[in-house]
Amino acid sequence: MNRRQYLDAIMFRVVDLFSGVGGLSLGFQRAGFDLVGSFDSWERAVEVYKNNFKHPAFVADLSDAHEVIPKITALKPDLIIGGPPCQDFSQAGKRSEGGRANLTHVFSRIVAELSPDMFIMENVARAESSNAYKMARAEFRKAGYGLTEIVLDASLCGVPQKRKRFFCIGKKQEYEQFLLGTIKAAMTPVPMTLRQHFGRELGFEHYYRHPRNYSRRAIFSIDEPAPTMRGVNRPVPPNYPGHAGDTADKDDVRALTTLQRARIQTFPASFKWTGTKTDVEQMIGNAVPVRLAEFVAGIVMNYLKRNETGVLQLAEVK
Repeated sequence: MNRRQYLDAIMFRVVDLFSGVGGLSLGFQRAGFDLVGSFDSWERAVEVYKNNFKHPAFVADLSDAHEVIPKITALKPDLIIGGPPCQDFSQAGKRSEGGRANLTHVFSRIVAELSPDMFIMENVARAESSNAYKMARAEFRKAGYGLTEIVLDASLCGVPQKRKRFFCIGKKQEYEQFLLGTIKAAMTPVPMTLRQHFGRELGFEHYYRHPRNYSRRAIFSIDEPAPTMRGVNRPVPPNYPGHAGDTADKDDVRALTTLQRARIQTFPASFKWTGTKTDVEQMIGNAVPVRLAEFVAGIVMNYLKRNETGVLQLAEVK
């Protein structure tokens, strides 16, 4: 085996925290990482995760860092990934920072204590300016991580959805924004549309997506990226007043199916979903789009393999 083959054969052990059904996990797995375990507090989401992955998935209260740290440590991760619950940061929420926002700080405490070579944290775009993230950032830097911080538009990263997500990528003893230029260079110049993603599969030109309020449009064309897939999916209400930005009349459209929403989140058609319709819709809305995760994971994998000396040292420790 030559040097290049040796590098290609190295597997980086990854643990996913706040994993949900595994959008982030699946993207990293596709990019060549070795997923060795995941943790989430929602038992029904963990059941779905277990139906789609071979590695262990644990139901755990991640707010209790002292209890979960030994379990994570036992998995010997090189890389910790995760998306702490984001409702307290989201546009749909009250924009206050309550208990769920504090899970961002819990994530940073776990990373600081386990001290993996790298970590990746994902959240809604507005989390970047939150007090909880400012505390987490300070803890990451104190633990010796250089940080790349960026808000990504998923439609420029292989996803047919205009979903903006914040990523913090940390690497021990790296300079600030060490991957920023690489990430920006990898993004596409134009967004991906539903037509590009589905081809002729959909069989319609326009669809309804229930808005948060009727000051926003609700009818979209498949020749544009979808708006963010949220955790609710409703039919066209009889009292929908219409909007100047709608691309078709409300009488000519219907809402997306649950599985179409999952596909817009770039889960494969073979992904196994179980649970009530309400639960599955929430799982889909909570998930990281698989291809967005794969986009980030691919950049991180290429970075690790470019830094051959560090990769070989990591392999020797194992």
